[in-house]
Amino acid sequence: MKENDNVYFRARKKAAIYNERLFSREEAAELLGISVSTLADYELGNTKVVPVDKVVLMADLYNAPELKYGYCKNECPIGKKMPLATKKCGIEGIALRVIREFDKKSLQKMKETLTEIAADGEISEDEKDELKTVLTKLDDVALVISEMRIAGERILKG
Repeated sequence: MKENDNVYFRARKKAAIYNERLFSREEAAELLGISVSTLADYELGNTKVVPVDKVVLMADLYNAPELKYGYCKNECPIGKKMPLATKKCGIEGIALRVIREFDKKSLQKMKETLTEIAADGEISEDEKDELKTVLTKLDDVALVISEMRIAGERILKG
């Protein structure tokens, strides 16, 4: 993998705009407490799975919370099945999606559907499709929440 296609390399280079010590792999490795060759392996894709503690360090140092979410979505066997954002999006678009996902009518409909499904304590075959629809909606909500977390963490950290 070319380094410019690698998420860790791109995140470091973007962070270098604000922290000149991150321009060089040598200084970035020193700040991360790892060897230059180890950082090169991460950035060149030579390491199959980057250790989670190093991902957290890079995410914090580079102000790139999307690295943590990307790790959870792409490396963690549980996270692979979860609705998690992995890319930084603009706060404006996310805010509009939050408003859309938390629309009062939509939430009320989901509440009514869940009430109907759960009312008798059993889930019939015809209710399973309705439950799938509710779960899909919840996945959409979870995705936009994780997008907002990425944008918010980045903004709050500066």
